[in-house]
This record gives sequence, C-alpha cells and structure tokens, in this order.
Amino acid sequence: MSPLSPRLEAIVDALPLRAGMRVLEIGGGPGAAAKAVARRIGDGHILMIDRSAKSIALAERNAAEIDAGLMSVRCVAVEDFELLGNEEPYDLAFAVRVGTLDGRHPEVRQIALQQVADALTPQGQLFIDGGTPLRQIQLPPRRS
Repeated sequence: MSPLSPRLEAIVDALPLRAGMRVLEIGGGPGAAAKAVARRIGDGHILMIDRSAKSIALAERNAAEIDAGLMSVRCVAVEDFELLGNEEPYDLAFAVRVGTLDGRHPEVRQIALQQVADALTPQGQLFIDGGTPLRQIQLPPRRS
C-alpha cells in the first residue's frame, strides 16, 4: 500500500481515534485513509462508504484489513446511508472532499447530515476537511 499523502496523514492524525472504536468514513475513495484508521483502532472497525462502485472496488483490492474483519466497504451515497438491521452505530464519522457535506451540494446536505446523525452513537461526532486540518460539523438530533 502506498503511504498517505501528507494532507491525508494530517487528517487521520487529527481524528480523535481510540482502540475499539467504530468509525464511518464517508466518500473514502480508494480506501487509503480507512486502512490507516483501521491500523489505529485496534480491535475496532471502520466502514468506508462511497457512492462510486469503482472506488469501492479499489478499496477492496489488496485490503488485508477487510480480510481481517477490521474494515468493510459499502457502495452507497451518504444521503442514502442507513445502518443495516444488526449494525451497531458508529462512534465517529469523517469525510474528505465530500461535496454533499462541505457545501457544494446544499440541496442534499441536510438529508445527509440527518443520515449521519442517525448512524452515530448519541455522543458521535462528524469531522470534515477544511479546518486545521479538520472541522467538526454540528449534527441534527438523532431520530428515534
């Protein structure tokens, strides 16, 4: 696996990760950040979602983290994302260059934020790029 770019490494370093965490990466592209997060959360789990089937296929290629059960991938847009019936909520979510969350697609932003909020634990947090290097996004209340 190629090393992370300095920018992506700074983003992963800035995430408040801890062992055993469940992490959701939104728009993970080829999976480089997800793989780096998987190595940092010990026996936790990261789910990387992306609307692009090509990106999901790239992430699946040579992903020892998937084989080890530390990482999974799903082809879905964030505004359509829902937890599966037996899926536990996530402790933290992050996104890098995801137009739906960074303001480039305001018509679906609120829907996407609600879907993320509903997929997180009550204390869950969402971080996106655009800060130093991240900024936390205020989420709407979870729906019951």
